Amino acid sequence: MENTRQQKIARLVQKDVADIMRSNTKGLLKGAMITITKVVISRDLSSAKIYMSIFGTPQKQELIKDINAHKGEVRYHLAQRIRHQLRVVPELFFYEDDSLDYIDNIERLLNEK
Repeated sequence: MENTRQQKIARLVQKDVADIMRSNTKGLLKGAMITITKVVISRDLSSAKIYMSIFGTPQKQELIKDINAHKGEVRYHLAQRIRHQLRVVPELFFYEDDSLDYIDNIERLLNEK
């Protein structure tokens, strides 16, 4: 259960990381479109799990690995944006959000019958 502070920081991180991914990491995305669907902040505010939906590329796992390899750069840009709101910038961990694929699979199975 997240408290109010965690929820506010999660929304802030979600908005700012989405802006950073759109503007500062164009070469990293390789033409794929990503959406930050959810951010989960730890209780001590030291880490953030960022879930992304990825469209336009079949190599989703490779893209996640590339983004995780450059997470220091993303964290630096995040620190520049939120340095006046937070004392410590959380460590970032990127994951693929496959909930849309799961929903599509269920719809496909229901339509087959």
